[in-house]
Amino acid sequence: MSKAMEEIKVTFGKIIADARKKAGLSQKDLAAKIKKEDGEQISPQYLNDIEHDRRNPPSEFLITQFAKELKLSKEYLILTAGTLPQDIQKKIAVVDPEIVDEAYKVFRRTIREKE
Repeated sequence: MSKAMEEIKVTFGKIIADARKKAGLSQKDLAAKIKKEDGEQISPQYLNDIEHDRRNPPSEFLITQFAKELKLSKEYLILTAGTLPQDIQKKIAVVDPEIVDEAYKVFRRTIREKE
């Protein structure tokens, strides 16, 4: 990996902020489109905290909405949030650890090939 690539730190918050700006949305506009599980919208302050990495990335429920509204890959957002999709998390508990290791090897190899 190049020195420039190592110095670039991509965070969940930066990805959300950049995509929101690219979409021409204010924090207030985007916050109004993202609903919590109880149906209430998130606050612009909460979104601001996410964008500035002052909060941990949100749940997959909210990540799915961010992906839809900002036309981003849900899987990419989940990965940058430092987690795995819920369907994979459930399967890991019953899968042989060697299969998980092999999946990570394939993932790493694929990522390296794209550098």
